[in-house]
Amino acid sequence: MKNFWIRTASATVYAVLFLGSIYSGRLLGSPLWGDIILTTFALFVTLGCTHEFYKLVGMQGATPSRAVGYVFATVMLVFWSLSDIVMGVGYQMYYYLKFLAYISIPLVVALQLWKHSKQPFADAAYTLLPAAYIAFALSQMVYLNTYPKALVMCLIMVWTNDCFAYMGGSLFGKHKMWPRHSPGKTWEGTAIGVVFAVLVGIFVGPLFNAGIQRFDWAILGLICGVVGTLGDLAESMLKRSVGVKDSGNIMPGHGGFLDRFDSLLFILPVVSAYLLCIVY
Repeated sequence: MKNFWIRTASATVYAVLFLGSIYSGRLLGSPLWGDIILTTFALFVTLGCTHEFYKLVGMQGATPSRAVGYVFATVMLVFWSLSDIVMGVGYQMYYYLKFLAYISIPLVVALQLWKHSKQPFADAAYTLLPAAYIAFALSQMVYLNTYPKALVMCLIMVWTNDCFAYMGGSLFGKHKMWPRHSPGKTWEGTAIGVVFAVLVGIFVGPLFNAGIQRFDWAILGLICGVVGTLGDLAESMLKRSVGVKDSGNIMPGHGGFLDRFDSLLFILPVVSAYLLCIVY
């Protein structure tokens, strides 16, 4: 019972911070400040996830250039999150900053010349990966905040998928989905989680009056269920490769940053792409 209340309290704090960041612009009456606050929240999560990622790959013997990686992930997150503001400075400045961001990639590889690494290209890849795997994905929260109701609904569908997949697997799970990487995940539980995510999209999504059709809500529910499961499996694969259960302990009873955001790291770019397709 004590563990239940600890998990509930930490989940409540997490939900309040997340939803508060999403709606901060509306509460303050300033979309600009809303974007800045949400970007700050995303940056906090990005650095937390990046720290845990480097810790896990370090247990495999990798030696990424952590300081460079933190800076690169920060620049990429801020650049993509606030790209509209950056473009407002002028197209020339926008493309100049974009050029500087991407030219740093070969420089990170060249940095390995001064290190005595047994796997220089692997270390360079590990240094750069958080910028793409974590920072870019979380930067999409700011784009999706243009449709705050859609972003909140995606969170609801992700949480629905997680809850019903866990309950479905506990009650009906017989066939292991990927025992090598996630021994507890079953095909039955995963299917139940996806079905309920789609149902929530179909029947709850239209109530948000976000200008999205019922069919598209169903597709978004399918994305949250299927793609979210892939994100969870990918993070489980990373943890199993070094023999740990949780990526960290920032959230008592829930694990670390990566444990909480593993699904969203895969979902957010796909949801952004889908919304771009149906809007334009």
